[in-house]
Amino acid sequence: MNTGKLEQSEAIEILGRQSLGRLGCIADGEAYVVPVNYFFDGQDIYIHSLPGKKIDALRAHGRACLQVDEIQNSFEWRSVIAYGDYDEITDEHLRIVTMSELFKRLPQMTPVESKMTPERKDSIVFRLRVDQITGVGETW
Repeated sequence: MNTGKLEQSEAIEILGRQSLGRLGCIADGEAYVVPVNYFFDGQDIYIHSLPGKKIDALRAHGRACLQVDEIQNSFEWRSVIAYGDYDEITDEHLRIVTMSELFKRLPQMTPVESKMTPERKDSIVFRLRVDQITGVGETW
């Protein structure tokens, strides 16, 4: 069994390959973790949402993380966490471009996402301005 830290390049590749992760933030003084679809452009992580607890939490305390896994089985897995600061995209043109890119990369949208379009005004688009990426894995 080999357990250890991933090389930075490997962690970045995993973030780029995946599109489903778990966003961690602080909501009402408690840890709050929710699954999200995302895309990573090599620098920042882009996510969209409708208004709610997650957005309220991020607006109140902008430090967050995204955790992503690649799991073959119980003995072969890799896990990456990217840390960053919440940055809501309010520029209308950039918001529409980013939503379009998200939808292009996420063809299997959830029922909530299928109701979201780039033109829908209550759709919130944000990025985590990533400043740290860590990863670990285990292989046999």
